[in-house]
Amino acid sequence: MLGFLKKLFTGGPSADIAALLSEGAVVLDVRSKGEYNSGHVKGAVHIPLNLVNTPAKLKQIKAFKKPVVTCCASGRRSGIAANLLSAKGIEAYNGGAWTTVRAKKGR
Repeated sequence: MLGFLKKLFTGGPSADIAALLSEGAVVLDVRSKGEYNSGHVKGAVHIPLNLVNTPAKLKQIKAFKKPVVTCCASGRRSGIAANLLSAKGIEAYNGGAWTTVRAKKGR
């Protein structure tokens, strides 16, 4: 049970996030609109967590045809999003806090 909870909140397999970003992975910010508008990773796609699993948004994310690095304020919502996307066959990784992803992206 503990392993399941840890995986749920850490989100997807571990990976070198900086390498994924340098290779063109899409940054997916799953915070609220207000949080996103207060600051975000340059070039990030904004889809709030409550919309990530909708058919239209899944279609949009699959159309990227690239790995996805999710981010939020702390890593909890992005972990949930990465797991949801992985379960739908999308290569997704939890990048954690958006500020961490921004630092790893170099912008």
